[in-house]
Amino acid sequence: MNRKSSPQEEDRDRREALRAEIDRLDDEIQDRINQRAAKVLEIARLKEVEGEPFYRPEREARILNRLAERNPGPFPTEDLVRIFRELMSSCLALERPLSVAYLGPAASFSHSAVFQHFGHAVAEVPQRSIEEVFRAVGSGQAQFGVVPMENSTEGSVNATLDALMHTPLMVCGEVAMRVAHHLVGHATDIAGIRRVYVHPQTRAQCREWLTTHLAEAEWVEVPSNAEAARRAAEDPKAAAVAGAAARDYYELPLLAAGIEDDPANTTRFVVIGSRAVEPTGQDRTSLLVSGPNRPGSLLAMLQPFSDAGVNLTKIVSRPARGGLWDYVFFLDLEGHREEQAVQQALSMVEEGGAAVRVLGSYPRADPPS
Repeated sequence: MNRKSSPQEEDRDRREALRAEIDRLDDEIQDRINQRAAKVLEIARLKEVEGEPFYRPEREARILNRLAERNPGPFPTEDLVRIFRELMSSCLALERPLSVAYLGPAASFSHSAVFQHFGHAVAEVPQRSIEEVFRAVGSGQAQFGVVPMENSTEGSVNATLDALMHTPLMVCGEVAMRVAHHLVGHATDIAGIRRVYVHPQTRAQCREWLTTHLAEAEWVEVPSNAEAARRAAEDPKAAAVAGAAARDYYELPLLAAGIEDDPANTTRFVVIGSRAVEPTGQDRTSLLVSGPNRPGSLLAMLQPFSDAGVNLTKIVSRPARGGLWDYVFFLDLEGHREEQAVQQALSMVEEGGAAVRVLGSYPRADPPS
């Protein structure tokens, strides 16, 4: 007579059957990944024959958008997109790794933005300043560059805007990243800190906390958050304001977490390169506009966008440096430069006497959830 299985034995058998099914699915995923890689290499050979660029950001954006829209769960869409981003990065590197310049050193927020946009299978080219990132891409030392464009707390990064005024490079992508700042260092307590290494933008984003807790310390300006962490690692009486990546990279103890004044603090980075990006249907366009300094000129530059039904998402002015009180305007709008409504608006702006330069149309990045 057969003995009836206990509930515990049935659960154990069910677990083993499920694990065997997971193993089978893992094998199938591995096979599919290699099949995908083989197709990518085949396409690469065809691109080389036809002289096409081997990296197509609009194609990647369309793939990721499609996968996000069709994901039924329960696997989180954000994690699914990140996995496929890394898969595409590794497949692309089979042809040759992309070289990407960024504001370094390693473990800066710009470094993290590189990985968020391109994946980890890239050749990293750290630079000491935003201007050097532009030079690295312009000289061909790197194919692309990643620089901070604006922060939700402190507004635009002027060094990036000024560099965009004087470069033939184009904006061909963007990254929106939630930014959390931490106080890190080898000091035994906050009261013993004599120096705080901090980037000017970061200091502004953490002004209330720093003024409350470290008003007596010397605030030492550095070119990046990662550089702040590097210096603090060598200075036992100092601390740095830096992100989690820099803290881990330099193995610094955490003294205070999340010291930014706004918990939703977000930085938008832009990707710069030398070629235009085709439409994806979910795009943004950045413009540089200048016009005569006379009453009504700003309204004349902006009205055509409203008339054409084009939504402007940003307008920032910067000194033109060509004359006293002359300004240029950086505009962001929803849509691609090849769309009829955008073309109509740009033509109307130029007909009104303004000079327009399209800095780039590129896939739009959703803000972090």
